[in-house]
Parts: sequence; C-alpha cells; structure tokens
Amino acid sequence: MILNDKTIRKYISEGLLVIDPLDDIQIQPSSVDLRLGYDFLIYPDDIDILDVRDPYFSNRLIKEEASSDGFIIKPKQFVLATTIEYIKLPDFITAFVEGRSSLGRLGLFIENAGWVDAGFEGTITLEFYNANSVPIKIYPEMRICQLVFAQMVDKAEKPYRGKYQGQRGTTGSKIFLDR
Repeated sequence: MILNDKTIRKYISEGLLVIDPLDDIQIQPSSVDLRLGYDFLIYPDDIDILDVRDPYFSNRLIKEEASSDGFIIKPKQFVLATTIEYIKLPDFITAFVEGRSSLGRLGLFIENAGWVDAGFEGTITLEFYNANSVPIKIYPEMRICQLVFAQMVDKAEKPYRGKYQGQRGTTGSKIFLDR
C-alpha cells in the first residue's frame, strides 16, 4: 500500500517516520518532495577503471560544494549528490525515490538505485546523469526528487542495518565492503 498525505502526516506526528527538516508544503498527495543539498561528488576523468573490489577509487572522488549560485552538471556527466532531509524509516515501511518529471524533461536523470529499504536512516545519496547535450544548472534547496512510501504487510524480519546506515551528506560507493 502506497502511503497518502494523511497517513504520512500521521506517521510523522507519531514519530514512526522521520523526515528532518520538513516543511508541510513538501508533502504531496502520495509522496514527499526532498530538496537538494550542497555537496557533490564527481569521479575524476583520469580513472582508467572502477574496480568494485578496490576501495581506492572511492577515495579519489572530487568533492564540490555548491553555492546559492547553483551547480552545473555537464552534458553526459555523472554526479553524486545528497538530500537535505535526513530520513528514518520504521521496519514496516519501504520507500523509493523518483526524479521530478520537470527535471527529467530537461534530460536530468535522478536515481538512488531506486529503493530505500525498511529500517534505513540517513540522508539519501542521489545519482544524477545529464543526458542532454547542454549543461544543466541546479540549485541547492530546490525540490529535486520525490520519496514514495509503501507500507509492508508486516515488519521486515531483517530491516536494513547496512553499510550506508546513518550516512550524512553525499556518500560514494562502498561496494568494496560487500562479502
């Protein structure tokens, strides 16, 4: 079951669902708009290969801070970003991230691998790809994506407590920690 605005507000007021900070205007009929943070990570052009077993490439990410003047994503560029909002999902709610249609129509693809497991808490790292042939300028604090919540039939037997739990700010891949 997808949560509606009334249920989202109820769960927030009961402390079952945490989204902080949150302005009521961000709550949509069946989602919550999340806003773009200020820090970005970019893979440098001089990396020959991204080896998923090698933690070295994660240490080479270039960190950039955006100002209120905005951040430019070049054509065909891949960029990691973050939400301002810190979320905490209970063990019976999962969520998925959707890019805003208005940005998709400009050629900006927004993902976070699509899914947020029940029990996750932290800011959401977003993956951007500019599919356009011209640069796209985005601004911190703008509404960047939507978080859609789904209530599970029962609590997760093993809720998320993984390697990204509690992350704050833009976080690079930790796939090298996989067993």
